Amino acid sequence: MNVLVTGGAGFIGSHVVDKLIENGYGVIVVDNLSSGKVENLNRNALFYEQSIEDEEMMERIFSLHRPEYVFHLAAQASVAISVREPVRDAETNIIGSLVLLEKSIKHGVKKFIFSSTGGAIYGENVKVFPTPETETPHPISPYGIAKYSIEMYLEFFAREYGLKYTVLRYANVYGPRQDPYGEAGVVAIFTERMLRGEEVHIFGDGEYVRDYVYVDDVVRANLLAMEKGDNEVFNIGTGRGTTVNQLFKLLKEITGYDKEPVYKPPRKGDVRKSILDYTKAKEKLGWEPKVSLEEGLKLTVEYFRKTLE
Repeated sequence: MNVLVTGGAGFIGSHVVDKLIENGYGVIVVDNLSSGKVENLNRNALFYEQSIEDEEMMERIFSLHRPEYVFHLAAQASVAISVREPVRDAETNIIGSLVLLEKSIKHGVKKFIFSSTGGAIYGENVKVFPTPETETPHPISPYGIAKYSIEMYLEFFAREYGLKYTVLRYANVYGPRQDPYGEAGVVAIFTERMLRGEEVHIFGDGEYVRDYVYVDDVVRANLLAMEKGDNEVFNIGTGRGTTVNQLFKLLKEITGYDKEPVYKPPRKGDVRKSILDYTKAKEKLGWEPKVSLEEGLKLTVEYFRKTLE
């Protein structure tokens, strides 16, 4: 059976690809390598270096391979870039997603599994922590707005054309292969800088709270969504909040870093606090996080140590 993974050379996507191949699926990867890397690619996947906005190429790929499942992870994934360049963000995160949805309908895709955001979708005025899916989204960045609009489009495509889908709203995903050079991915950025003995920057006062979920746990949620959770939205997080200052301390200890952080002005579009309630995923997908933050950080540091050798 063929499955299509967009963003399959990226951080999370490449891990999803590895697990699908391990489970015997034929995997087609579409990635324009704007943030993905060739070295992340599984050599048993069929790879197209293409942009999801390219309708003609997407038509060819869907016609040729007839994927039964689409895992849509390709995205402009930086909140900061979305704030500076909302049009660029929308081209990938909205227009690109719509191209995939239209092709999925046309070519009879069984199910569309969408990687959304729990971290950027609920906004600033959240009353309940950990936050359940019943909380009305009020995204404050173009990135969060784009992700939420695709959730709405999925509802439309399900109602209008009978497309089955599952939305996975991720907390802050971290782990091996996360890009330490972008503007997203604080764990990778801190780890790389600490191992190199460089300055570590914290934006704002460091009391921003995030829910950090390990990449292997996120991969498991994606595979469970193939058979469960039709036309539902799920938070994929740990229910545990960690401040950036606490994260700094944990990583400092693991890496043996000997400097203090350098505090910088806060960034636009960053929410103050985000912790996700995963009760619904536990009940309906049979999913819960298995890797603790301490354990996941050790595995991540180990990975970065090897890549820097």
